[in-house]
Amino acid sequence: MLDFLVHDVLSQPAIIAGLMALLGLVLLKKPIREILTGTLKTIIGFLVLGVGADVVAESLNPLGTIIQKGFGVQGLIPNNEAIVGVAVKTLGQQTAIIMSLGFVFNLLFARFTPFKYIFLTGHHTFFMACLLSAVMMAANIEGVWAILSGSVLLGFLMVALPALAQPFVRQITGDDNLAIGHFGTIGYLSAGWVGKWLGNKQKSTEDLKLPQGLSFLRDTTVSTALTMVVIYVVVTLAAGPAVTAEVAKDQNGIMFAVMQGLLFAVGLYVILAGVRMMLAEIVPAFQGIAEKLVPEAKPALDCPVMFNFAPTAVILGFLASFLGGLIGLVILSLASLPIIIPGLVPHFFTGATAGVFGNAAGGRRGAFFGALTNGLLISFLPAFLLPILGDLGFENTTFGDTDFSVVGIILGYLIRLF
Repeated sequence: MLDFLVHDVLSQPAIIAGLMALLGLVLLKKPIREILTGTLKTIIGFLVLGVGADVVAESLNPLGTIIQKGFGVQGLIPNNEAIVGVAVKTLGQQTAIIMSLGFVFNLLFARFTPFKYIFLTGHHTFFMACLLSAVMMAANIEGVWAILSGSVLLGFLMVALPALAQPFVRQITGDDNLAIGHFGTIGYLSAGWVGKWLGNKQKSTEDLKLPQGLSFLRDTTVSTALTMVVIYVVVTLAAGPAVTAEVAKDQNGIMFAVMQGLLFAVGLYVILAGVRMMLAEIVPAFQGIAEKLVPEAKPALDCPVMFNFAPTAVILGFLASFLGGLIGLVILSLASLPIIIPGLVPHFFTGATAGVFGNAAGGRRGAFFGALTNGLLISFLPAFLLPILGDLGFENTTFGDTDFSVVGIILGYLIRLF
């Protein structure tokens, strides 16, 4: 039963969100037809968002391979799914229990503390539970103490991190109806702070004025497609036909690059459509939870929910974060530290979100320098996390997003200290 609950229910953010929408609508005493419609649309919206995210990842992965092989870059590629896949072979049961109890403590913290956030990003909850298990195992902490302390800490992180990010989220959304539930929060906060210091929030990325002949670029889908096609073609030409052929197979290299760039634009379009559909249902449904179960409860949702509020900042943030990753790679290699290869997927999702945060706090310059900061953080922090993970630190991958590294490093050194 526990295995079903964790692996088949709690690991599915769409199902968690649907159950929360169902609970909220029932508490509001809505008619059956509205309960059914709202629940299904919430689940479908999440699934549409997930399909878009998969398409974006499918488009970016070949580009990452071309960069790695074409330019001879060697090192570790941060990937949450990959490192968790290795870790659960030995930590699966403990991770499952920590995740399940962590969700219970999330609800308790939301009910009895000022942090009124319910964290609905199930896969990130699982990743953080796995990280906590790995750090404690490396420090020889096991059994009931590891499970209890890990669960309480996980539940606390699920309310505290959304609370920290909420002032910036209010600037982004213009209201207080939703929060961000994604363990890249330290990167987003850093982007907001840097953006505030270096930027001017009056000059938003979304207000960029273009000549009349380029007015078609105001369409986010068109501008995204053109940007990614150019990037793909330039990288493909620079890497050379031999490397490109390994990825493109029988397809012409240039045509492959063009299609992958267009595929990226399709994925982003689908993400934005899913976000709109899901938010239209889950935010009103949470009124029921707020009124009856957890006063002032807010749904803490996956990072793409921010994309809809500043689509231009999304692309600028991705490119700036990836630039930060490249700078970090050079510095790490010169400093003889573990080399972290910029993973395009984490740089897109966390960099794009950092761009939105930076834009809200500091406009165009804020979006660029804020996302650049995020890119540097997700380059250096994973390198410093490796020694904390014990045997897991010798794998060819590691945790990617900022919060995993920050929590792992702090927890690891605190355990060693006390």
